Amino acid sequence: MKKVFSFVLFTVISVYLFSSCESCSRKKEKAKTIIKEKIDTIVVENTKEKKIVKIIRDTVYIEKEITEDTTEFKKPKIMDPLISWNDTKTKRRIVAFVKSVTDKNSLNYVKPVDRIAVFDQEGTLWPEKPLYFQIEFMFDRIQQMAPDHPEWKKDRIVKAALERNQEKIKKFGGEGLFKLSMLTQSNMTVKEYNSIILEWINNSKHPETGKLYKNMVYKPMIDLFRYLKENRFKIYIVTESGYGFIRPWVEQVYGIPKEQVIASRRRLKWKEVNGKHVLMRDPEILFINDKANKVVSIEQIIGKRPIMAFGNSDNDLFMLQWTSEGDGKSLAGVIHHTDGDREWAYDKDSKIGHLDKALSEAKDKDWVVVDMKNDWAEIYIK
Repeated sequence: MKKVFSFVLFTVISVYLFSSCESCSRKKEKAKTIIKEKIDTIVVENTKEKKIVKIIRDTVYIEKEITEDTTEFKKPKIMDPLISWNDTKTKRRIVAFVKSVTDKNSLNYVKPVDRIAVFDQEGTLWPEKPLYFQIEFMFDRIQQMAPDHPEWKKDRIVKAALERNQEKIKKFGGEGLFKLSMLTQSNMTVKEYNSIILEWINNSKHPETGKLYKNMVYKPMIDLFRYLKENRFKIYIVTESGYGFIRPWVEQVYGIPKEQVIASRRRLKWKEVNGKHVLMRDPEILFINDKANKVVSIEQIIGKRPIMAFGNSDNDLFMLQWTSEGDGKSLAGVIHHTDGDREWAYDKDSKIGHLDKALSEAKDKDWVVVDMKNDWAEIYIK
């Protein structure tokens, strides 16, 4: 009887230990999921098999092995994508347009590859008062360089720049600005110029606000950029400023890749220095990217007509017209500087950012007009 009891007890303990070990091993082993991809169809099944490739009826199934705790990252839905905009008709029109062209069930649906949006910079993405920021850069640069160039003391244009005398600079016209540009932005390598620009944008302050220039970007436009990128728009900055002035910091400040900048162009020269080749910035300016030239550049560089465009002056009228006259639904927008307390208030009476014809056409053609005072809850990024 003892032998029988001992045998039964041994059997029970063995079964228990075996089942426990098997259970432990199952817990330790990660369940695997195979994802089969076939054109636009995805089939998911649980299996312990390794990665394989099967060819069934001339259809290729590529199977990828993942663990069961792997989850697809989903972006949280932003309830208000334009948080720095007031809840006005302007904001609602922008949101309605984006929804219309991104909804596959909409008659206005536009494929992601054709969702092109273009934006002017000066006065549209950051201020242009009291002077365009690239001119402010040249003034700062002249101050830095002057001690090494005593011969400049007799030059009236340089003297006006050293005094930051805007009225005298304006009297010299294009000749004065060209000379300042030549002295401060040429006869150096592209790499050297990039370093100078980055140093300036990260450390120099606006003469009136005391803010770093890179912090004077309009928060509502940054929010709009984010919203458009989330909806698979490709954004281009189309500006009269030079490529060299914008590209070094555009990704840092706007989150836009440097290859999506369309700007004025200076001649570059290939040169060998100490056995290595460099690109030198020449004094000659090849192309001024302004007015109708913006449309020319858009066609030559992008090769597609935008479905969205924003500008702030008559210089941007051509780009807005080109966008609004395309086939299908489009949105043309004008940034109207109406906030004299938080920024500046100006339009047709201003030489910088002159806005007259574009504002009239915007009203006639029902373009979006952004009233900065009423439409924007915030002005600058923090």
